[in-house]
Amino acid sequence: MHSFKIQGNIVDIFNQQIFYGEVLVEEGKITAIHKLPAIKDQLLTFNYILPGFIDSHVHIESSMLVPSEFAKLAVVHGTVASISDPHEIANVCGMAGVKFMIANGKTVPFKFHFGAPSCVPATVFETAGAVLDVTDVDTLLQSEDIFYLSEMMNFPGVLHADKEVLQKIAASKKYNKPVDGHAPGLMGELAKKYIDAGISTDHECFTAAEALEKLKYGMKILIREGSAAKNFEALIDLMHEHYNMMMFCSDDKHPDSLVAGHIDQLCTRAIAKGIDIFKVLQAACINPALHYKMKVGLLRAGDAADFIVVEDLQNFKVLQTYIDGQLVAANGITKIETEPAAVLNNFDCDEKVIADFKFLIADFGKTVYAIEALDGQLITNKIICNPIIKDNFYEADIANDILKIVVVNRYTNTPVAKAFIKNFGLKQGAIASSVAHDSHNIVAVGADDESLMKAVNLVITAQGGISAVSHTNEIILALPVAGLMSNEDGYTVAAAYTTIDKMVKEALGSALPAPFMTLSFMALLVIPHLKLSDMGLFDGDEFKFI
Repeated sequence: MHSFKIQGNIVDIFNQQIFYGEVLVEEGKITAIHKLPAIKDQLLTFNYILPGFIDSHVHIESSMLVPSEFAKLAVVHGTVASISDPHEIANVCGMAGVKFMIANGKTVPFKFHFGAPSCVPATVFETAGAVLDVTDVDTLLQSEDIFYLSEMMNFPGVLHADKEVLQKIAASKKYNKPVDGHAPGLMGELAKKYIDAGISTDHECFTAAEALEKLKYGMKILIREGSAAKNFEALIDLMHEHYNMMMFCSDDKHPDSLVAGHIDQLCTRAIAKGIDIFKVLQAACINPALHYKMKVGLLRAGDAADFIVVEDLQNFKVLQTYIDGQLVAANGITKIETEPAAVLNNFDCDEKVIADFKFLIADFGKTVYAIEALDGQLITNKIICNPIIKDNFYEADIANDILKIVVVNRYTNTPVAKAFIKNFGLKQGAIASSVAHDSHNIVAVGADDESLMKAVNLVITAQGGISAVSHTNEIILALPVAGLMSNEDGYTVAAAYTTIDKMVKEALGSALPAPFMTLSFMALLVIPHLKLSDMGLFDGDEFKFI
């Protein structure tokens, strides 16, 4: 590895100063940072050198890309590292899935920091592909490749002192590794009890009041801005005062969205909101590295040479990204090459017939509940609907946007779970996906039974993917790695995703900004209020089937 030096306006976040200087790099490390004599108009003339950006909580699988391809796209935006929860693939493939993510991540110059998934399966109210018990979690936490216990979504288990939940938290403490939280809407004494169990972060706050409450009890708050859940506007003003306790994350980011930008976009927006530059960069670059004890350089002598060069501190246009002294992106072009990735999967169900999707009136009670999807949120509302009745069957009411939603068990052949949903806005056809948090069965929303059947069968035939069906067209984006990720070039996958997304909006009529991302959360039982699993319609507040 060669030696080099680079000059520019050095952004020293720790000492909150910017000075003209040079960074000396040898063998992937920063050997020295020298202050140089100030030059007239230096802040206008020279670029800025600062630590690389860190995504403090992301499920790589949601990008539909394997880690190496995620890295290929992310470095263009100045991201050098991530706190990555391999929870999705673990729910499908168990330990083998976690090991796949670690191994694939090591094939590229990017600093993935994986966690030990804490909730596999997420609940007992759905069929998952694997189980990670306390022994498995303990084994993972012993590894130097595992940096923390991933989000403890089973907050009722924490509050009710579930033995296995507490054992997993204890295992993380034993190895001095932090525990990530997940407690949407939790306030007051319940929030305090959850935090007191040893849980250090939360990325699920959707109001400032909730975030303030958790900050008060010593919890660090992650501002999440993903492809579906967007909490930036609600939380960003807290950074003026609480920047030491805050970070930025995407949680779930689709490939087209990753091509457009990453943590750099959140920095730009934060500056536009009037947040001090050092506070913004503290959250974007420093806080995650310190909290998770990450192996990431922070632009200090002796650190790994992980830094970026940006044009200015308003728009953060990234000119160069260095990881361990290696130039991995320059002027919007990645230098990470695509390498063929292995394929592992867990998919075993037969194609479905039209009768599987019919809604017999007798199967539902007198009250027909529907899921109301909310744009930009993972929470849903529980509403009552009056579907159209025809020959003793319930039909979708397209005029009132009451569509059918189904979940198909992908691991074995069982009856299709059925319900109704509002706010997808489809005027015809159907969409389906094997990306369905957290167990990743097949979830589909449609205007009629035949379209639902076709969309689901496209996914089954491909052994995973996202599909869209109209009266005249059928598209599938295959996801052969666990039914979650493609093993193709990231930019190719992003273009294919853009095509299918456009079809759902233009041909099928959905007004949702990210219909597939929203769809993927409609089976996520740990987020209130109403969801559908392969076993039935589930009330997230009562934590039981209805």
